[in-house]
Amino acid sequence: MKRIAIFIDGNNFYFGLKKIYPDDTKFINFDFEKFCNFLTGKNELIAIFYYNAPLDRTKDLNKYQNQQKFFEKIKKIPKFNLILCKLLKRRISGTDKYYYVLKEDDIHMAVDLVKGAFKNTYDEAILVSGDGDFVPAVLVAKEEGKFVENIYFKKSASTNLKMNCDRSFELKKELIDRFFEKDKPKNT
Repeated sequence: MKRIAIFIDGNNFYFGLKKIYPDDTKFINFDFEKFCNFLTGKNELIAIFYYNAPLDRTKDLNKYQNQQKFFEKIKKIPKFNLILCKLLKRRISGTDKYYYVLKEDDIHMAVDLVKGAFKNTYDEAILVSGDGDFVPAVLVAKEEGKFVENIYFKKSASTNLKMNCDRSFELKKELIDRFFEKDKPKNT
């Protein structure tokens, strides 16, 4: 039995789901515990790390509140670690319009992946992201004798990341559908 650590790029995962399911309110019904147990199989789940940033409540209070409900829900999952990063507001030059940039998530994830490899806290890392920026961290983990699997959405997949992991697996709608909690009947 292998010790498994799962590292989830929350922003990458959210936008991967959003391409399949445009209604982002559905995201709160995604069963991360069931999903992570599926990824782990019969192996021992050591930890789940999920990286994201709180939304700007002044931009869209409803989205912010839904995200906060989602965060509260996933924090209850055993061995789940929510790592909150920064969301920076940047102005578009020459306009009064703004956009947001998620900062520190990739570096936190890479550091945790490498730190776990050096401290021998896991045998296998499952990296749920399509971001090629993780290749250097993956290579270090592999140098430490760790098996690294890449789970990704087709639209956000880095060929370089897939090629440098020991195994890669594409998340398709048919599989993802299994991890949404069914709507509970309302009491009438």
